[in-house]
Order: sequence, then C-alpha cells, then structure tokens
Amino acid sequence: MKLSDFIGETTEYDKKEMLEERKPKSWLKSVSAFANGVGGALIFGVSDDETLVGLDDAKDASEKISEAIKTKMDPIPDIVLKIHKEDGKEFVVLDVKSGMETPYYYIGDGGHIAFVRVGNESIPADAIALKRLVMKGSNITFDSISTRYNFNGFAFTKLRSVYRQRTKKELSESDFASFGLVDEDGMLTNAGALLADESPIRHSRLFCTRWYGLDKASGIMEALDDREVSGSLITLLQAGEEFVNNNTKKRWKKTGNGRIEMPEYPERAVLECIVNALIHRDYLILGSEVHIDIFDDRIEITSPGGMPDGSAVQNLDTDNVISKRRNPVIADVFSRMNYMERRGSGFKKIKDDYHFAVNYRPELEPKFYSDISTFKVTLYNLNYNVPVEKVAFDSEKVAFDSEKVAFEPEKVAFERHLSEASANAPTKEKARALFDDYGYEYAFSRSDIVRMFDIASSSAGKVITKLKDMGMIEAVSGQGKGKYKFVIPKE
Repeated sequence: MKLSDFIGETTEYDKKEMLEERKPKSWLKSVSAFANGVGGALIFGVSDDETLVGLDDAKDASEKISEAIKTKMDPIPDIVLKIHKEDGKEFVVLDVKSGMETPYYYIGDGGHIAFVRVGNESIPADAIALKRLVMKGSNITFDSISTRYNFNGFAFTKLRSVYRQRTKKELSESDFASFGLVDEDGMLTNAGALLADESPIRHSRLFCTRWYGLDKASGIMEALDDREVSGSLITLLQAGEEFVNNNTKKRWKKTGNGRIEMPEYPERAVLECIVNALIHRDYLILGSEVHIDIFDDRIEITSPGGMPDGSAVQNLDTDNVISKRRNPVIADVFSRMNYMERRGSGFKKIKDDYHFAVNYRPELEPKFYSDISTFKVTLYNLNYNVPVEKVAFDSEKVAFDSEKVAFEPEKVAFERHLSEASANAPTKEKARALFDDYGYEYAFSRSDIVRMFDIASSSAGKVITKLKDMGMIEAVSGQGKGKYKFVIPKE
C-alpha cells in the first residue's frame, strides 16, 4: 500500500503531521467520529498539504496513541495500529472500525463529547445525531419505539385496503403485533403511528409542487400546481403517485408492430423513489418533510436524513450498495405489500428502469445526492426537448417494450389455465400472486413462497404440490436446487 494512493482515493481519512500529546482532542475527535460512523483511517506523519514527512519515532508514537485511546475514549473502539514505511520514512496508520456500541465519546475537558463526521471534518454530535447514536448502540430503531398512543384509538382503513389489494390476504389483529406495529401492551410503535389513517406524527408530511420552468424562481409565476398531504404513509404514497401522474405526460409512437409507450419518467422508477423517500427518511428531524418538486426537465424527490451509515451516496457505487434500512419495521410492511424488495439495491432498479426507456441517453442517468441531513434523487425527463418524430428505437428497447405488450396475452393464458384447474380459492390466490411476481420467465423456490406469504416451509411445500398437481408449474434445472417455473399452457 502506498500512502499517496490511499490519501488520494479515500475520503474517510484524517491526517496529522505529528502526534500532539498535549492536545489529544485534536486527533481523538476523529477516532470518535470514525467509530460513530462508517470507520476511517488516521495517518500520522502527513502534513496539511498531504506531504509525506514521516515521524521521528513511529514506535513510540504508536504506543502513546494506544494509551491515549484506552484512557480518553469511552467505550474503547475497535482499532488496528500499523507502522508503515515508505520512501525511507515511518508513519503510523490508525485504522478505526465502525462500532456498534455507539456513542463513542472523547473523555476530556470535564465531560464526554461524541463526534461525527461531516465531509472531511469531525464535529460534535448535535442532539439529533446523539439520539441516532444512542439508538444504534441500543440496537433499536425509531420505528420500533413504543408510543403513548393506544392501538384501539386509531383506524387503519388505508393500510388494510392496500394490504388486501396487493397480497390477497386480510390484515388480522395479530398481524399488527407480529409486524411490529403494536407492542405487547397494545400501544402503537412509531411505525404503527405512521401507518394509521390519522397519523399522530404530525411532521410526517409530503409537499408536492409543479414549478413553472426549470427552477423555483422563473420570474413569471412560482408554481403551476401544489399540494400538501398529511396522514398515513399509504396516503402520502398514493398522493405522491397521483401528483406525479397528473403533472407529467405520456407519449406514444406507432411502430410496425403497434405502438411504443414513451412516458416522461419510468413509472416504476418514480414509485421506487417515492417509496424510498417515505420509508427511509429520518423521522427524528422535526420541521421537515418529503418534497416532490417537478420542473420542465426533471423531478427532484428530497427526504430528511442522509444515508443511514453517514456515507455520501454520490461517492458510492450505487449498483452495489448494501441495503441498510433506517426504519426496518416500516420497510418490512412495505416489502410484504410488494412495494419494495427485501434485498437488493433500489438504486440499481431505478437506473435499470431508465436504461430500458426509449429516449434514454447517458446524460439522463438518475442522480443521487446525500449529506448529513438530506437525501435527494433527481430523475430526468426523457422527452424534454426531444421531438416525437425524431425518436428512434433500437432493437433491444423495442424488444423490451414488446415483452411488456406481450404480458397481457400471457396473463390471459394464465387466467384461463387457472380457471380450468381444480383448486380452492386460497390456492388460486397464491398462484396469481406468484405469477404476478415471476410470470413464465423466472424461477422460484419454496423459500420464495415462505417469504411472500409469510407461511411455514411445510405449508409452502403444500402450495408447490398443489400447483404441480394442477399442471401449473414444473421443476427446472440449472438454476439451483428446488426451483420451479410456471408452465405455458398449450393451445
């Protein structure tokens, strides 16, 4: 490892020209911030202008660093100290691991101070940041905390209706407890309160605006349309979708095989962004709300709170970001309703939806930005300044659209096959739900059925047996053990 390469490529690092023994706070604040965040490295022997000056006695410095951490940090973070030699000079590299026993405090100046990383600085945690660290160290999340609101005092009409519509199952009283929406004393958790028809968490709101032109100050008029929504997260989601649909347009163009759909924004990408904004926002931040701002050339969806681990999303490979959920109880409920996957990167799904769009160009790639208090996704209008007569279709995109068009005949064939099969209503409902997710193309397993319907493995096995007996599915090879696909019915 060369320090020059490490410094040039890494943002989670700090540097000190020498060990300041009499001013331990000057460098221990970075140790605290790294342990409280995503981890990082502190390099001794590097000047402010990133010149590699080295240390006179690296071994002595490393011993003093270790002792200072033991006596002035609470709790003691997980660290790795290394003496690094380069160009005839010695350096100390202090690697600080991301900790789970947060907050990690610096003990000094007559008190305990927890630091967090903001950009390239380590600053004292404010009240909200400290709350986050305390919850992380206690292994609890905001949405799992019990409230003073009794379950019997609130209605969940929206949640029950959408749950029934999307899962083909009723939401029972016991489900509220097992999903983490109600505690053992019958009181709502924050997740339950956010999903109630009249949510008592007043700062859970959605502001939607269709601006005139390309910015918020066109000089002609401020907004063409606006809406402020409060209530259940389900209400906010539906209102957000409706607002976008009402303030965007859809084009069509004839082809040799029919016509190609050309929306301004991929519908699934918009839905994914709104869902993520509502689920993953930081509800500890008061006086703020989710915003949907529509301009002529783009949509900006902004939510309070940055990435859960404090990283800057614009510096990450968004195709391979590990899913970390700030509000796992809420996320689980939305996953059960098939609004989002339990695994995988939503960023990649959003970008993939754009890549398959007819008018996609590299400059229209969705952009993601986050800082300590905000997350913003920008979706670009695929049809902006593109005359419809100049739209050209490449073979892959036409083929993709043909697959979408072909879905309806496939659905008709499936329904005909299902209607002719001998099975009870619950089995047919499960077959429909499975087909909606997997179609004729994708394989599924017993474990997929367990997750989808939240049933025991033995019950999932019975579903597979019934579907096989009905002639609806068959085993497939080459895709792992115990995989099945729906059978295309013969004419």
